[in-house]
This record gives sequence, structure tokens and C-alpha cells, in this order.
Amino acid sequence: MNRTTRAPIALPVRDGNGAATAVPTPARTTTRRRPASPQWAAWAFLAPVTLYLALFYAYPLYRNLDLSLRHYTVRSFVRGDAPFTGLANYRTVFDDPTFAPALWHTAVFTAVCLVFQYAIGLALAVFFNQHFRLSATLRALFLVPWLLPLIVSASTWSWMLNSDSGIVNALLHAIGIGPVNWLTSPTWSLTSVIIANIWIGVPFNLVVLYSGLQSIPTSLYEAAALDGAGPWRRFWSITFPLLRPVSAITLLLGLVYTLKVFDIIWIMTKGGPADSSTTFATWSYQLGFGNLLPAFGPGAAVGNLLVVAALVFGLVYVRVQRKQALS
Repeated sequence: MNRTTRAPIALPVRDGNGAATAVPTPARTTTRRRPASPQWAAWAFLAPVTLYLALFYAYPLYRNLDLSLRHYTVRSFVRGDAPFTGLANYRTVFDDPTFAPALWHTAVFTAVCLVFQYAIGLALAVFFNQHFRLSATLRALFLVPWLLPLIVSASTWSWMLNSDSGIVNALLHAIGIGPVNWLTSPTWSLTSVIIANIWIGVPFNLVVLYSGLQSIPTSLYEAAALDGAGPWRRFWSITFPLLRPVSAITLLLGLVYTLKVFDIIWIMTKGGPADSSTTFATWSYQLGFGNLLPAFGPGAAVGNLLVVAALVFGLVYVRVQRKQALS
């Protein structure tokens, strides 16, 4: 607290003869409040976000790591006295015969979905960027798959790809092609869930890439057209290079989302038949909750492998962005 003292003020006082004399008044001390530090205000705004991240991100990650380093059973999970086993659960996962197929399915599922979602989303974004009549209405209709709950989308695709009564096989029969066991054949089960996930992920790519196209000045296209550049030349020389930052973040977010896709696969195929569509996400669930005797430790270990994969790709993205900023 800062204290300031005011100088004495002389007040006139008249004596008995009427002469005025100055009598000083006692000094008065005033107190000024120091303004609140802006650092405390910043911490006050950060507190809710910090609490949210600690409760819903940091603590679950810690618990999942703890699960993967101990031998948990149902009894020890309730009592909380599971013995520490170190990396034994990870060795169990690596030695499991399901590990190699699940790793391959996860890689194929993620890569194919990312490529087709981005390619179709970019094509639609460029198409709607022409601002033709009813473009806004059609663009809004393309958002429907993104707005629907995943359980609705997965159930719809399960009905469409049904071997006996599905509309897809009905259309194939109409053009003279025999029925395909989309969901019950080891050859087609992974393809079926990939098709469904591509359909769900295209609207996200469309929205983000379309927003990126709005930031490209139209004067660049006009100058390129005056120089004789055709549509393809303008796309490869202007649109695609200037969309690179937006494309990078779109692919990164799509990668993180696709790695952890569980709902679509589980509702449509449950990872089968014969583990032909099992990924790390469905395998982790099967280990932890899909058996009468759940293996909490190995299930958590598989989940941590997904976290590490997403973290690695995130760090690669940050490093690439930093190099581009410095160059």
C-alpha cells in the first residue's frame, strides 16, 4: 500500500480584536490502493482451462499409463492393489498373434481414409468455390454425414451393405453382378468400414479446405488467366501451394481422428470376421472389455501405442511447420 501525506493547511482564525491569525491544521494521511497485478488476472482466466485439462486429459492419460504397467484383474482393479509388472504388458501385446494384423489394418485404414477424404474434400471445395447458383444449399447438404451421430451412420451403412437385403447388393444385382458379402467376408470387411469412414470424414475436409480457399486472393487467378494459364495450371501453381498450411493441419487432425476410430468398425463388423478388420482401437476395447476375464493391462498398452503414434505425428508436424516458418 502506498501512503501519501498532505502538507498542513493554515486556516484563518480571528482573535478578540478582530485580527485574523493563521492556525495550521494537523496533517492528514491518505492511503492509495495499488492496482491489481495483471498476472493474477491472467492466472484467473487460465485456471478453468488448466483444471479441465488436468481432470479430463492429464489424469486419464496417467491412469492409462498406470494400467499398462501393472497386472490388473477385476479384483485388483476394485481394491487398487495390482502388482507392478513394468513392461510385461507391452511384451504380451507384441508377442500376441493379433498384433501384426492389427498394426497392418490400422495403417491401411488410416492411410486410405486420409488420402480419399482429403482428395474428395479438396475436389468438392474447389467445385463449390465457383459460387454457382445453389452452391450454398448443396454445400450444406454435404455436411449431413458429419452432423449425424456415428451410431446412426454406422447402422445405415450396415443396412446398405447387408448381404441379403442391402441396397448395394440390390444395385449390383440390377447390373448383373452377384452379391458381395461386404460385412461377413474377410476379404471385404476392411474395405466396407473404410468406405463408411471416408463418407463420414469428407465433410470435415470440405469445410476446412473451403475456408482455406476463401483466403486466396482472386487477383492471383485473374493474373494467371491473363498469362494464359488453364484451370489445371492455376490449381497446381496457385491453389495447391497456397493451401499447404491448411492441408497440413487438415491431414494431421484427420490422422489423429482416424487412428482412434472405433464406433464405425465395432458397429459394422466388431473387428471381424476372424480379425480381418481389427485395428488397435477395436483390439484395445476387446482386451479390456470384450471378454469375461478382461485384460486391463494389455488393453491399456495397446491404447498407449495409439497415443504415442498420434504424438509422433504431431511432433513431426510441429517440426515441419517450424522449418517452414524459419525458411
